[in-house]
Amino acid sequence: MRIAELIAPRRFRLVEGDVPRPGRGEVLVRVEAVGICGSDLHSYSEGAVGDTPCRFPQVLGHEPAGTVVETGPGVTGWAPGARAAFEPAIYCYHCEFCRAGQHNLCDNIRFLSTPGNPGFFREFAVVPERNLAPIPEKLSLAEATLFEPLAVVVHSLKLAAVRMGETAAVFGAGPIGAMTVACLKLAGAARVWAVEPVAHRREMALQAGADAVLDPRAVDPVAEILRETGNRGVDLAADCAAKDDTINQSIRLVRSAGRVLLTGIPSGVHTPVEFSHLRRKEAALLNVRRSNHDNDEAFRLLVEHPARFTPLVTHTRPLECIGEAFDMAERYADGAGKIVVTM
Repeated sequence: MRIAELIAPRRFRLVEGDVPRPGRGEVLVRVEAVGICGSDLHSYSEGAVGDTPCRFPQVLGHEPAGTVVETGPGVTGWAPGARAAFEPAIYCYHCEFCRAGQHNLCDNIRFLSTPGNPGFFREFAVVPERNLAPIPEKLSLAEATLFEPLAVVVHSLKLAAVRMGETAAVFGAGPIGAMTVACLKLAGAARVWAVEPVAHRREMALQAGADAVLDPRAVDPVAEILRETGNRGVDLAADCAAKDDTINQSIRLVRSAGRVLLTGIPSGVHTPVEFSHLRRKEAALLNVRRSNHDNDEAFRLLVEHPARFTPLVTHTRPLECIGEAFDMAERYADGAGKIVVTM
């Protein structure tokens, strides 16, 4: 089988590998579509995700969909040819956090696409049966790859406890930011601003349901949103960019006793935070670690509200062009939203 390995920042190579065989409780799947995530881009361009450096060669990709090829002993309910999305997190199910239902914080988690745990930019993979989710008929395989990032958004807004009628500002209108806008509106947010410097991504935010979009290169988004809210600020500020000063801009424009949600991953190990401003407002600072039992809700949203989500898939590229796909995603080239690599 073909495998795309990241061997250095901005350098992939295609290698051949053996097709694995499923063991008890496992399923061999053919990977047919994998979305490129923002954390993949950190690995590609920076050689690390925050304080976790890559270990080259490394196989990225954790937004996969494909078909079942073979089932191992003890597997029931799956047959060859069935379409499935593959949850990339493998949990131990016996640590303190798994027993408490906080599986995303598992002490022994294996997240496929992190160092030592190959991801899905390969033609075949073996995954536990419980990590498979059936793809609804209405969704293509490329569209189904949105389930993983959308589950992250669903989890993030559960943490933020969004209430009907609230106001929100979202920094960054890439796929995660646009999906955050859409979910905020579906949750009943009264007004949502999206702050995004790239023109076509502002359009994506509007299509997702944003009430207003701001170009931070043209206006001061903090001053503008404070002006529009009578200097009160928003109930929730979601930083889906984690670039430049977006976290502190989020702190400045949130209301007293509001919530700041950090969904994006900063590039640096240390992130400056205007703590005094946060403290005086007694605002909550929340951060997100992937998702937790949110896949079913993600698929429900994709099926019931396709116009808000599926247009985010703008490009597909074959595995042999994975370098081109990552370059396009990094540069936001050609109107890129979510780019999906196909096998």
